[in-house]
Amino acid sequence: MGATRILFVSGSVGLGHAVRDLAIARELHARLPGATISWLAGDVARELLARNGQTLLPEAERYTTGATILESVSQGFTLNLASPRYVIRPLRAMRLLRTFQHDLETNVALFAAATRRRAYDLILGDETFELVLAMGRNPGLKTAPFALITDFIGMDAMTRDPLERGIVRLVNRAWDAMLRRAGGPTDRILYAGEPADVPDTPLGGGGGISRRELARRAVHFLGYVLPFDPADLADRTALRDRLGYGREPLVICAIGSTGVGAPLLRLCADAVPLVRARVPDARFVLVCGPRVDPAAVKAPAGARVFGYVDRLYEHFAAGDLAVVQGGGTTTLELTALRRPFIYFPLDEHFEQQLHVTHRLDRRKAGYRLKYSGTTPDMLAETILSELAAPSPCPAIPTDGAERAAAVLGELLQGTRT
Repeated sequence: MGATRILFVSGSVGLGHAVRDLAIARELHARLPGATISWLAGDVARELLARNGQTLLPEAERYTTGATILESVSQGFTLNLASPRYVIRPLRAMRLLRTFQHDLETNVALFAAATRRRAYDLILGDETFELVLAMGRNPGLKTAPFALITDFIGMDAMTRDPLERGIVRLVNRAWDAMLRRAGGPTDRILYAGEPADVPDTPLGGGGGISRRELARRAVHFLGYVLPFDPADLADRTALRDRLGYGREPLVICAIGSTGVGAPLLRLCADAVPLVRARVPDARFVLVCGPRVDPAAVKAPAGARVFGYVDRLYEHFAAGDLAVVQGGGTTTLELTALRRPFIYFPLDEHFEQQLHVTHRLDRRKAGYRLKYSGTTPDMLAETILSELAAPSPCPAIPTDGAERAAAVLGELLQGTRT
């Protein structure tokens, strides 16, 4: 029998999912020596994978994740794709819908071309829901066992508008069917988290069963998937020396890997002089990520502006405090590092507002602020309070990548016996 061939399709809009996918891939290589892993990914995730020496298929050059569409429909610090505000202007809404549909159809076609050109023993998709739907409609697209990775179960309406609620009901019916159906496109559903991280609320299917109970019956819970061992980053003095930081109070401000969080960088920049008026030696780092031009961010005295930062978690570990957008991966890394942080979930973003916040509340991690109600003075006061009396959260388990590799190894073994 030849070497195991794995196709990994990363649906990461930013970099968070690609980071965890790399962690899982490393564990798969450790468990399956000689296995080859090929990748489909779009935008900035593709660049991250290339920098880490991964094998990208030719089709990856055209694969997309919709980051540009998300940035185009965001309003300030608000992102809600199901909101009626996006259909108030029908012509623009139709153009966006056509573009989004074209991108998804292109991804499915690229996936089909890649799997026709080469046979795989296992296919992994990280939140590649378009592939699940396409394989459900056309079973011939599924050419190998398929495992779906996700960190949320179902959608939630963030307004009372009946249009948004109708869209959410339709999406959740599809989730309900996928969780209840045996023998569908997904051979395994891997949830990056613990059962208690799934909200104990209904999806809207029959039987009055909550999404948490449905998930318990249908998914494999991995725990938390991280690209590092927190113990390796415990020596903050050594980290600061290596990264070029001094011994002053250090605050890392980051907005993730899309341009949606750009307003938060401006808020942080405006808070810097207010903090330094009280703590003159405080230092700030403003991290723009890969899709915001650092030249567009004015650095006040005491602050440095970075673009994309590889292994940003090392800088989090070196810092005294972080101010971040409420993304799942970023806040998880900070929780694992037990670093104090202030986070701003995107307004009306169901995953950040509900699912991520639920997990952080359960773990007693982070201090939540609402962007639309926070002034520079308010942010400065919160930063000063957290610097004066940091409240690190309890330790969390971090072996999710190993668990994922074990589940996938068993799936592979089962298909060969």
